[in-house]
Order: sequence, then C-alpha cells, then structure tokens
Amino acid sequence: MPADEFDIIRALFAPLATDPQARGLIDDVAVLAARDGLVVTTDAIIEGVHFLPGDPIDTVAKKALRVNLSDLAAKGAKPVGIMLTLLWPNTRPAAQIADFVRGLGEDLKLYDVALLGGDTCATPGPLTVSITAFGEPYGARTPSRADASIGEQVWVTGHIGEAYLGLMQLTSQPDILGAAPEDRVDHLAAQARRHYRVPQPPVAFAPAIADFASASIDISDGLIADARKLAAASGVAIRIDADVVPLLGGEDYVARHGAAGLMRLLCGGDDYQALFTAAPESRAAILSAGRAAGINVTLIGDAEAGAGVRAIGADGRELAQETDDHAHRLGA
Repeated sequence: MPADEFDIIRALFAPLATDPQARGLIDDVAVLAARDGLVVTTDAIIEGVHFLPGDPIDTVAKKALRVNLSDLAAKGAKPVGIMLTLLWPNTRPAAQIADFVRGLGEDLKLYDVALLGGDTCATPGPLTVSITAFGEPYGARTPSRADASIGEQVWVTGHIGEAYLGLMQLTSQPDILGAAPEDRVDHLAAQARRHYRVPQPPVAFAPAIADFASASIDISDGLIADARKLAAASGVAIRIDADVVPLLGGEDYVARHGAAGLMRLLCGGDDYQALFTAAPESRAAILSAGRAAGINVTLIGDAEAGAGVRAIGADGRELAQETDDHAHRLGA
C-alpha cells in the first residue's frame, strides 16, 4: 500500500462503516447479530481475469460488491453486511483508493449494506478485491443447486449475453455489434460495456426466489455452464428453449450470427443473474413478483428426466454447445 494502511482505513473506509456492528473499524472483529441464521458467500475479482486494467476504479469496487450480492439474491437472501479485503498494487497510485471508496460507498448506500471490516495491504501483483457478504434469508429455507425436481419449470432473471458483448467490444472485437444504424449501435455498445463493468444482480427479486424457487444458482460462468451445475447437483436434465432466453442488445448480435452467435451469448458469462426452478403452478405468481420488483423474469425451459443441458432452437433442433464455457475470463 503506497500510503499508511491505518490512515487509509481511518480516513476513507471508516466513514462507510456506520453500522454499530462494525465497531468503527478500530477493532479486529465485527460482532453480528443473527436472528434466523446467516447466508454467507465470498468472491474475489482479479485484475486481468475478472476486470480490465483500464476499467474505471469505481466500477471495479461496484463489480466486486455486486458479484457477491448476486450470490445472495440467487439464494433468496437480503444483503446486510460485507467484509472487504483489498490487495492494492504498488504500481497503482494511492490517490485512486479514494475513487474506489467512492464507488463502493455509492453501492453500499444503494443496496443498504453495511461495511463491517476487512483488510488492506500492498501487493506486487495485480489489484485483487475479495468480499465476503452476509445475508439474512427471506424465507424459511435457502434453495440450493440440488433441489430441482423433474417437471419443474426453469426461469432466469434479467438479460443474458450483454456482459459478453461488452467484454468482446472492450478487447478483441470493437465492432462486434456491427456498424449500422450507428446511433443504435452506440447505445447498445455503451449498455454492453456498462453491464460488463457493473453487473445488475436481481437483488429486488430475492424475496420471490425465497418464496417460489426450489433450486437456484447465480449465473456467473454462463447460462449453459451454470445450468449444467444445477442439473448435475439435482440429478435432472435441463431443457432450455434458446429462442426465448431474454437477450436485450444481444438480439442484434444473434440476427447477424445466427445459432452460433446465440450459443456464444448463452455461454459467455459475467451475467450475474439468477437461474432457478419452480413448480408450474407458481408461474403467474412469479411473473407478478417480477413486475412488482421491476425485475425481468422469463420462463426458459423445464427440468426433465436424464442428465445435462440441452439448448433447443426455434426449429426444435438442439444447438451445438461451446466447448469452453469460460472464454469470457481474460485469464482463460
């Protein structure tokens, strides 16, 4: 750390730690009051692997938080607090830490989450941000990957593929969205970059997941890859109707590249949405809950007997799947 660690904590991070449980960040621990248990998750993001070296530092802070909030939302939990570990490279200006804290503070306020403590230290390696997030379950049970049953319907929140398009545009394919009409392409490109840098986890839909989901998982490694994990844990097969998966800006990309382009979006990753199964009789209530929360939620398939994941096109034929579901990772 290119400045005194304790001065940085006192001047920059302590003002964010307003919850009494954080003890003003002057202690070695936080003391949490858990009424009905805690849901705990941890994720790290690494420069050059999960974000680009040139990404605005405030968006790095927001991404680090939101990838963890995505895990909690997919488990039907309300985020209540986080622990932050910040490994700051010696080669990065210390002045950027204030911008990092500003971005983190904006999101802590937006999502009503307390900073409870953590650690900061210098490193010769890449910038690394690790967050452990604590959540309170909205329901009596926390859905796992292993709770899907044959005959249940498969749902997804938000939109899929935009983060993949944003990463490709920022790195290897700046013209990935085409060239005309220019104003539409500019809008879609900006939107895709924003969704790669700052995910939009379905936090407001978490109570509905607690109410209706049997099995659930957050989509980080790609819709197909994470559906495969859920199917394996539950001992079922998942059929995805690929043509109804919500794409938003990805529709233009699919129009140009067809089925192969669609599968790239379904395998691309960094979506940070929720994939879950629910009983068919819950369909109307799920749609109503999505409208009430302002979260797009789409029925995309079914859980069936068997194993694995099949993505079915509009013509009824199975689409070929990508061999590497982690191509979106810069370090892959």
